[in-house]
This record gives sequence, structure tokens and C-alpha cells, in this order.
Amino acid sequence: MSESAKLAVLGSINADHILNLAHFPRPGETVIGKQYQIAFGGKGANQAVAAGRAGADIAFIACVGADDTGERIRQQLIMDRIDISSVETIADEATGVAMIFVNGEGENSIGIFAGANAALTPDCVERHQQVIAEASALLMQLESPLESVLSAARIARQHQTQVILNPAPATQLSDELLALIDIITPNETEAEIITGIAVKSDEDAARAARALHDKGIATVLITLGSRGVWLSEDGNGQAVPGFRVEAVDTIAAGDTFNGAFITARLEGKPVFEAARFAHAAAAIAVTRPGAQPSVPWRAEIDAFLQQQD
Repeated sequence: MSESAKLAVLGSINADHILNLAHFPRPGETVIGKQYQIAFGGKGANQAVAAGRAGADIAFIACVGADDTGERIRQQLIMDRIDISSVETIADEATGVAMIFVNGEGENSIGIFAGANAALTPDCVERHQQVIAEASALLMQLESPLESVLSAARIARQHQTQVILNPAPATQLSDELLALIDIITPNETEAEIITGIAVKSDEDAARAARALHDKGIATVLITLGSRGVWLSEDGNGQAVPGFRVEAVDTIAAGDTFNGAFITARLEGKPVFEAARFAHAAAAIAVTRPGAQPSVPWRAEIDAFLQQQD
């Protein structure tokens, strides 16, 4: 794949309401927050922004509400070098919302209201099938209706568009959908839910990857948090370690990894090098607060990698 390679991202758009706390509240407990911010998020938008800032030629298929937040998000996406002609505004619907608590360790706990994201139906996917057909790759997550993800994967397969699925939030997936995927990027929890194999070690990761290869997926990247990623191509697996940084919060770290990884692959970087590029992007993201505000630009990723060599 080359300079002219196009990326399509299909997924969710949320306004994230983020509250920093010393610890997560227990049921019935009120905890006083230290810091509150509203930032733009949603797995689809985060991954689109990560790809756009990393240098991809990208179009985004998504839905926002007919509200002020939706309009501000559309303007921001344009600034992040994303083609938004397939981002629909849904009348009488609110833009999706995520309520996020971040604890003292930088871990997060999230509740989501779908809002306009629920309007990303198979009909909506159909309307924008040209975007998928013309792309070299289609990147998706699971905050959109499952039938829409399946519908988009079918269109991609018909047009030889590579399908990348980040199976988050964790849910069980049909063999039909798995068979349409070229690259899958679960974390340990998601890998276990899809394969039934608990991922506690590299050996477990290799077994889970084999189970996914058996479903017809050529490339498997199981993200292991700060330990890096288990990368397996057609059954040949290796650990690709991440970079050690001081984490502020891990919101959008996985999304940044996904967007940067596919950008590097579309530029023709070998899969190991693409994973390292994605690790660098994610490492920068966890040192900053929020979802999209934390996502780095290409020059920052390149500079970070030069310092590591």
C-alpha cells in the first residue's frame, strides 16, 4: 500500500465528560473530584483523529446529533484532517455522551449514552458504501450497532478493502463477522471474550491468536497494556514491547494505537515497524489528559521514535 492508500473509519462520536477522582466511588459513596473537563471522544472518532493526525488520507462514517456539540465536533474533525462528508447530522437526537471517572492510578471507568450513534444503521452504512469501496482499508470498533459493523465488513470484502476491527467494548462476535476480518486488535479482556482463552502470559496470547487465526483472521494484535502487544501473523507470533512513560490517564491509548497502526500499514511499513510506530503514538497519548486532546501529531510521533533509537 502507498501514498494514495485511503482509509475509511466507521464508528462512534461522543462528548466525554471526564472527572478525576482519588478513587472510584463505591455504591452509595460520593467522592469529591479534583478536575473536570469536556473533551471530544468516542472510539470511532478517537481512532479517526489518531489516523488523521498521524498522516492518513481518511474519511469518517459516523453520526452526530443536531446540537451545538455535534457541530463543534464536526469542525474539530475537519481541523484534524478528516473528510467528514459521510458524517451525518441526526435531527431530534443528541450527540453521544460518555461519563468517565479517572482514578489516582490513571485508570478509567466509563458509562456511555449512544445518542446519535444508534442512527449508524445498516441503511446508513449502505448510503456511504462508496467511501468503503474506494478505501484501501476500513477500521471499525464496537460502539456502533453490530449489524452495521457486519454490513460494512461485507461491503469491504466485496471491494477488496482490508478490514481492521478493534473489538471494543468487549462482546462476543459471530463466526460470520470474524471470517470477514483481516486484522483484529483486541486487548486481553476482549481476546478472552471472543476466544474463551484467558490471556495472562505470552503463551496464552499465542493460543488466543491461534484461535483467531482459525476463524480466518490473518493478523492478530493482542494489546497487553504497558507490556506492549502480542503480534501474530498467520500463526507466527512475537511480543512487541511498548515504551515506558509516566501515564497521566489511559483514555484513548488503545484508540491512538489503532489509528496510528493502520496509518503506518497503509504507508507500507512492515507490521512490526507499524506496531512500534503505534506504540510511540499511544505512549505520547497516555502522558496527556483526555481522549482527542491527548492524540499526537505525526511530527511528535517521529520525534519520539528518533529519541528511542
